[in-house]
Amino acid sequence: MEINKKIIQKLIEALEDLKKSVKDTDVINDEVVEAVEIDKSKTITSPIVGTAYLSPEPGAKQFVEIGKKIKKGDTVMIVEAMKTMNHVPATLDGVVKKISVGDGEPVEFGQVLIILE
Repeated sequence: MEINKKIIQKLIEALEDLKKSVKDTDVINDEVVEAVEIDKSKTITSPIVGTAYLSPEPGAKQFVEIGKKIKKGDTVMIVEAMKTMNHVPATLDGVVKKISVGDGEPVEFGQVLIILE
């Protein structure tokens, strides 16, 4: 099989153009996600590694929803580690702006779980 050098050169140029067009963005699962700075002082992070659950049991109402006002100490979700259900308390008062994890997703220590306004 013979490789046409002109086609390879065009592919390289197209990839370089694509690289320039997505500069300063992260590409995750075929989606383009804008890089955004998060104010860490208004976030609730995971205290442990485990699996995040947004409600106390399957089918139950979630602990928090976007737009809900929460107070310091309120349970915002559960992180299960080694068959132990650990309640994650809110570390400050605020209104939920974004829930950064889905139900049943794995989380890392220090990962942002909730962003507050």
